[in-house]
Amino acid sequence: MTHTVTQHSINTILSWVQGGQVAIPEIQRPFVWNSTKVRDLIDSLYRGYPVGFLITWNTHDVRLKDGSSPVARQILIDGQQRVTALTTALVGLPVVDKNYARRRMQIAFNPLEERFETFTPVMRNDPAWIKDVAEMMSPTAPLTLVPEYLAANPGVDQNLTIARIARLLEVKNRQVGVINLDAALDIETVSEIFVRINSSGARLTPADFAMSRIASYGERGSRLRKQIDYFSHLAEAPAAADLLESNDPEFAASPEFRRIAWLRSDSSDLYDPKYQDILRVAGLVGFHRGRMSAVVSALSGTDPATKKVRTGLADESFDRLDAALTAFSNEHDFKHFRMVLASAGYTSAGLLTSTNAVNFAYALYLILRRDRLPHPTIQSIVRRWFVMSMLTGRSSGSFETQWELDLRRIDEIGAEAHLDSIERSELSDGFWTEAMPLNMQTSSTRSPFFTAFLAAQIRDGSTGFLSDSVSVASMLGDTGQGDIHHLFPKAYLTSSGINDRTLLNQVANYVVTETPVNIRIGELSPSAYMERVVAQLETETPDIGAIRSREQLDHNFRANAVPLELAEFGADRYLEFLELRRRTMADRVRGFYESLR
Repeated sequence: MTHTVTQHSINTILSWVQGGQVAIPEIQRPFVWNSTKVRDLIDSLYRGYPVGFLITWNTHDVRLKDGSSPVARQILIDGQQRVTALTTALVGLPVVDKNYARRRMQIAFNPLEERFETFTPVMRNDPAWIKDVAEMMSPTAPLTLVPEYLAANPGVDQNLTIARIARLLEVKNRQVGVINLDAALDIETVSEIFVRINSSGARLTPADFAMSRIASYGERGSRLRKQIDYFSHLAEAPAAADLLESNDPEFAASPEFRRIAWLRSDSSDLYDPKYQDILRVAGLVGFHRGRMSAVVSALSGTDPATKKVRTGLADESFDRLDAALTAFSNEHDFKHFRMVLASAGYTSAGLLTSTNAVNFAYALYLILRRDRLPHPTIQSIVRRWFVMSMLTGRSSGSFETQWELDLRRIDEIGAEAHLDSIERSELSDGFWTEAMPLNMQTSSTRSPFFTAFLAAQIRDGSTGFLSDSVSVASMLGDTGQGDIHHLFPKAYLTSSGINDRTLLNQVANYVVTETPVNIRIGELSPSAYMERVVAQLETETPDIGAIRSREQLDHNFRANAVPLELAEFGADRYLEFLELRRRTMADRVRGFYESLR
């Protein structure tokens, strides 16, 4: 049987959570419901409305290193927000908000009006309100709180009021349906069941299953899950470190927190991995697996050959996960990897348009570090691999299978030999002379081919179009999407009858240009503004930009992959110009790639 369906009281479900029999990792992660949704849930239970099924997934009967079983025997797959809402509203436990601050969502009840509301200070002096329904839920509370309430509200219908308070207390006895999935089911089946039952049609990701599986592995699993979650949060918000320490002092004293504490003073946002990215890299480094479902199976103790639980495999798998997370979180390696990306010209997060390519590059970096290759060799391989992946789309589509094939070949012949083979087959002359110009036929500034062109300019310190000193890197800024303007101004093209936006905004019509230069160009045709640029070379008086010599101008055109014949092209030859510029840009990227060795 794939599942069982049972009914349990709210009180029973909350006791499971408090006793750790059901793992809900999201209790320690940001709670996304607002107080209004929490209030509405309690109101629905009060009125006897259905609140939907919960879905749990049994864990395999594996043993921890000390011989004990993991405390959590079930993982809550669907209903995490509802159960978390119940723990804060009925039990009084704090939740973690989007800023990782712990706070209560306190729900008040007015028996006279049978109305629930989020508690506000205004209610403090209003005797009609029971200020916190969680206080009323303790076994002995009604003995004192009900008489106090009646005394504070003389003249009310006492029998009716007591009946309504009794109805409130019955909330914890309301029955909720629980669908319990068998431990033998694989991730894909569990996810499909979830989608069919869940009315929102949301899909659980393998990373969600991994986080739940990790959290279910006793105290060690809980700490590793927090390391993953807190790393991703601190990477984006370093200032939250003090808050996390004060909210979770026990974890703050753990070795897992010490691994990530350095993030409190790290201000770079070049690579801010989400928890999914951390798991991706850990899966590659620790298990040589690209499919997260395979990692989850290993953490569950399932032997990939027999599909059965093998004694000791879960412990071994958690040791490997622990080692991979330690490597991922190493301050020196993480920062040095970012330097490798920056040395390839990818200096801002906006240029990193494929997170998967970054993740595999970091995994490759850590694997080569573990294999003790020389630093210069590692840098060369990782730089080339990352840019190759961006240009070939190697980390898109069925990338998980591709990743595993790549790791297998790297194990067999070495990373450099495998990369050389990929370059010969996928980055041949035909790629650079035919495929690359075709790939440049796009209007997306986030195209990996255009961002590679920008990275090429950043790497060799190119100045912007018609600039003598202002670099492309400085103009693109932190976003990587800064001062990008048109060689053929849009107004000029539209006045000449070219109105197709996909042509107007081709990346082959883009250059990184200082805003003052762009303003001076205005709506002028290339021949008109280049006439003024050439004139300033003779007078040495800046007009459009600050270039003062023909040598400077030619160098600037080459740095920006602008054909030297730009002034000869008008709107009637615009398509011809785009074709020529694409080839010029492709040549520029080819030279850039070859310089990465």
